[in-house]
Amino acid sequence: MKKNKFTIILFTLLLLFINGCSGEINAPRENSELDEIVYASTKDIRDINPHLYSGEMAAQNMVFEPLVINTDDGVKPWLAESWEISEDGLEYTFHLRQDVTFTDGEPFNARAVKMNMDAILENKSRHAWLDMVHLIKENIVVDEYTYKLVLQQPYYPTLIELGLTRPFRFISPSSFINGTTKEGVNGYVGTGPWILSEHKNDQYARFIANDHYWGEKPKVRALRWKVMPDHQSILLALEKGDINLIFGSDGDMVNIDSFKALEDQGVFQTLLSEPITSRTILLNSNSPVLNNLQIREAIQYAIDKESIADGLFNGLETAAYTLFAPNVPYANVDLPKRTYNPVYAKELLDRAGWKLGEDRYRYKEGKKLEMTIYFNSDNASERTISEYLQQNLQEVGISLKIVGEEKQAFLDRQKSGKFDLQFSTSWGIPYDPQSFVSSWRIPAHGDYQAQLGLENKEWLDQTITALLIEPDAEKRQKMYTDILSYLHKEAVYVPLTYSRTKAIFDPALKGVTFTQSQYEIPFEKMYFE
Repeated sequence: MKKNKFTIILFTLLLLFINGCSGEINAPRENSELDEIVYASTKDIRDINPHLYSGEMAAQNMVFEPLVINTDDGVKPWLAESWEISEDGLEYTFHLRQDVTFTDGEPFNARAVKMNMDAILENKSRHAWLDMVHLIKENIVVDEYTYKLVLQQPYYPTLIELGLTRPFRFISPSSFINGTTKEGVNGYVGTGPWILSEHKNDQYARFIANDHYWGEKPKVRALRWKVMPDHQSILLALEKGDINLIFGSDGDMVNIDSFKALEDQGVFQTLLSEPITSRTILLNSNSPVLNNLQIREAIQYAIDKESIADGLFNGLETAAYTLFAPNVPYANVDLPKRTYNPVYAKELLDRAGWKLGEDRYRYKEGKKLEMTIYFNSDNASERTISEYLQQNLQEVGISLKIVGEEKQAFLDRQKSGKFDLQFSTSWGIPYDPQSFVSSWRIPAHGDYQAQLGLENKEWLDQTITALLIEPDAEKRQKMYTDILSYLHKEAVYVPLTYSRTKAIFDPALKGVTFTQSQYEIPFEKMYFE
């Protein structure tokens, strides 16, 4: 798209101007002698209590560890060396590593595991998005290094959810306040490869390598998490050599135009993960204007996803026609593909009784067909996508207002259900599909609110509950197929693209890679050369 190319040119010219209009972009400063990675983020780490949700997940993952980890090859041992599952699927017996201590010297053992699990269960309502917290019957210390988890019913995602970044991570019992963690902790002491050594709110956090780490130790001495809320400042800091690394999703770092410009210049290293999450628009079936299926369907056909993927994202994202990509477990379901077809979109709107007026917008009984899309103003791409959607919908006679909101206001609006259209993303593997689908039943999520006007919402929630405790994989597949087929038919989600995690970094920084989860950054693998 012309606008996209123009943005890249402007960005390149800006870098040239900063370097004295010399016609050359400065190479990054020498980092071979450095022993500290400087990572830029738009967000502070905040409260990284692993049993709560206000902290940055990448920072929590640096300090706190799980019993098992999720990998592309399935669930693997971590703080637990091995485990057995009873034939009835109710008991999981974990054999813990015996060479692990918390960084304050406290032993990591079955007693510490039980204390942490009990603390998580004490705050059960906060973790209601995970069915597992409702199904845990008992935490048992079998012996010093053997822990048994007892469930009320079989729960197929048990091991997957134990490996998530939160809440099933372990903090030193000495950090508990009054024997619990739900009201806060008095320190961030974990077993992980990093130790939080300093934190200044909204400025920076400094992590140092854990010299006594049981596993492979970080390859650098320290990492500085530098808070820079302005995306342009992050780019300039990278160019000047003040930071070494930008890493994250599109909304967390730079927009795709800037990424492409830096990639084309070849001065910095750039990496793209495999497709991770589904970038979608929620259509609120409970909204007065969108409670009509024909209108929701018309919007599906009115949006040119290929142009969004190729034009707005320079082909670095893939157009999406289903809520989950086919590589997501249980999601390879044969669903009809809604491609860009404005003629058919107009036909659907005509059938729904919305007729084109002289101003080229549609009206019914004197009322204009008008709706509002809300986006997170901190996100680097959502405004641009909104403007593109506005043009697409105008072509078929729908008036779309665009409203950007600060992130917390945006999230509050999701919870309240006071929206017509709103941006959303899936959570990516290992959360997709089971954890993301599970969250649809909770009023605190935009998905629940968008589905609330559906005739079969009660059936949908009951089916989700049933599939999570269904031990038979073939029956689970049938349930997932029914759920995904129903939501596709009801056109509640407009899948746009399958997005990727991005990394831009100093060429002297080696070992930059991705994990299965978009919320984790493997800093411990990085080093300077």
